[in-house]
Amino acid sequence: MSEFTHFNQQGRAKMVDITEKQPSHRSATAQTSILVNEQIYQQINNHAIKKGDVLAVAQVAGIMAAKQTSTLIPMCHPIPISGVDIAFDWLEEKPDYRLTITVSTKTKGSTGVEMEALTAASICALTVYDMCKAIDKGMVIGPTYLVKKSGGKNGDYNREGAVD
Repeated sequence: MSEFTHFNQQGRAKMVDITEKQPSHRSATAQTSILVNEQIYQQINNHAIKKGDVLAVAQVAGIMAAKQTSTLIPMCHPIPISGVDIAFDWLEEKPDYRLTITVSTKTKGSTGVEMEALTAASICALTVYDMCKAIDKGMVIGPTYLVKKSGGKNGDYNREGAVD
């Protein structure tokens, strides 16, 4: 089983040893979205949600999530995050509105930041849901996906057809 780096000699999961990997600049961008009704869209944009500024809280939650990814995903290495940027964009999809959440993460380390970007995007969407669920529990989250990544031995990745 030696060719499977995520399994030990007993065939059980293990954290991959990255001791010998050279640190390099790495970045990743992930995206998700949440579909909301017009009432939620209006209240978010008019800062009328009773729990507070939804996008500001979601942004902080996303940044915190990126920094805590290794405590949430068992085989993720704790890595020094050097940057997290989160952008929100609205798209009208009559009769609803889609909030697109784009997260970019950076590090200089021995492993990538894809999971940190994906986790941050997911937590942003979940935070929006949490803050707006009193108005409508029918919000839909997703899809969530990696848009691009750079750095590391596997090189760059750009999702086909993705717009960022």
